[in-house]
Amino acid sequence: MKRHRHLLVGATMALFACVAITSPAMATACTNLRSLQLQHTVINSADDNTTGTFVPPGSSPITGLPAFCRVTATLVPSSDSSIRIEVWLPESTWNGRFLGTGGGGFQGVITYNELAIGIQAGFAATNSDLGTGSSGCNPLFCGSAGNMGNPLAIQFGDPASPSTGLFGHPERIKDFGYRAIHLMTVRGKEIANAFYGQRPQRAYFAGCSTGGQNALMEAQRFPNDYDGILAGAPAFNRTHLHMAGLYGWQNAHASPGRFIQAGQMTLINQAVLKQCVGQDGGAKTDQFLTDPRDCRFDPKVLLCKGGSVPPACLTSDQVTTMQRYYGGTIDPVNGQIINPGSQRGNETDDILALGLAFQERLPEPAFDGLFYWVFGPSFGYPASATNFANFDFHHDIAKVDDQLAAVLNATSTDLGEFRGHGGKLLMYHGWADPLIPSQSSINYFLALVGNEGPGFPQGFQPVGFFDHGNGNPALRRTQSYTRLFMVPGMYHCAGGPGPNTFDALTPLVKWVEAGVAPDTILATKFVADTPPAVQMTRPLCVFPKVAKYNGNGDTNNAANFSCVTDENDFNQKPAPKYGP
Repeated sequence: MKRHRHLLVGATMALFACVAITSPAMATACTNLRSLQLQHTVINSADDNTTGTFVPPGSSPITGLPAFCRVTATLVPSSDSSIRIEVWLPESTWNGRFLGTGGGGFQGVITYNELAIGIQAGFAATNSDLGTGSSGCNPLFCGSAGNMGNPLAIQFGDPASPSTGLFGHPERIKDFGYRAIHLMTVRGKEIANAFYGQRPQRAYFAGCSTGGQNALMEAQRFPNDYDGILAGAPAFNRTHLHMAGLYGWQNAHASPGRFIQAGQMTLINQAVLKQCVGQDGGAKTDQFLTDPRDCRFDPKVLLCKGGSVPPACLTSDQVTTMQRYYGGTIDPVNGQIINPGSQRGNETDDILALGLAFQERLPEPAFDGLFYWVFGPSFGYPASATNFANFDFHHDIAKVDDQLAAVLNATSTDLGEFRGHGGKLLMYHGWADPLIPSQSSINYFLALVGNEGPGFPQGFQPVGFFDHGNGNPALRRTQSYTRLFMVPGMYHCAGGPGPNTFDALTPLVKWVEAGVAPDTILATKFVADTPPAVQMTRPLCVFPKVAKYNGNGDTNNAANFSCVTDENDFNQKPAPKYGP
């Protein structure tokens, strides 16, 4: 859901385009693309950029670019569609491969840094605004009651006036859900073919958050689009994920005393680490948890006593807020889990992580735009029957799911056709993700494993499910085409106290083209998250293995850790009708 990048985790995105520099007097293979005729497509521009630089307005220049052809186009699969795409084509450094890329949240913009990283690696790269830009959407807001003068909402792009996002535009909802990325892929390949005179030899997709949802949707609905798919922190269970955002906002605003004050998320995180760090295979010196499912921290231990007062401790109301934060989104009538809760160890006061510290300070939840698409403008007014402050987590779920789930939720676990043509899916998720619960990706992976094992219901993890000897046959079959890597200490797609920068695309390419499945991926934590000074390295292990400290040597050196099979940890999952 977030607008952060992902080919190399940790890169900073630029979000807006500038006009590429070209010589209008001389036709080139690039400028000839202006007359290219494609179905339901308008080529808006095709220009050579040989400057080595792309300068997004209001942002720092993207430098170190090869000469490339920049193509902008608008796709109109329906009379109400307006899907912007860009295709960047390296002019002399093409590696013969095609790369589709994703964005974050409601998108509405082109994610330019994804395109830049793609062509720097030799790919013909493409990206889309998902068709939501025509409705004035941006990554965080696609329907709202306006920023209400809230400085944080203004800072993060909430429009001043109320908006309804995609309400009344069912075709644009389809574009956002699945059609934009598929058509971006089809047209992008056609444009590449026209430019190079040959089709790409292999096609890959890489995205995190909404880009991760795009990734899984491609594998499920359009299994022949890509040979290899990289899905980071996927927002695949979208309707229920957005309900979790509403739930968290209501939780913190239930009464004035329930609000978590500035600095208290850091206080809680320090208490979590004090109790749980190192017990999950990691080192005692870590500032993050290797597998937070091993942590049984109860925020009651921070309850104010004697003369202590917040923010140095928690009131009983604040303890309730945090218990529900960890407990998940719950139907208050039948107790069913709608969406998993937040993992211990993801507590942060960094508003850029888009967690509770960010959400509770907004006048309404950042990602509640989804519900404007169903309920219309009344969702922004507290006097209305259904709004962001009183959404009923028993009665209102069905209406949202009836209208949106089939279009937006990438929850199918039938990847047979994708696997059948040799497709490979590599997933990753930060264990300290404050926005999308990290166990959601585990739930999806376990559902795939459940499909491979006779008698195992989807997502079920019986004793011995992960055999410590020769391995589970269903797990092995699943890992022949899908592998999951959990990232200790990483926030949503980027950042966090753990090793949060790694190249997951290169191992995917090697898996697809050489048949070498990745068992580990080397991750790096840079000092202040800024290269080149390295703070630490750590191996990311193929799930269900975890990185365990060998007991000797520098704990900041990946060489002193080994990937070992983890014990069977409890993984909170939604009720079957809300899952996997």
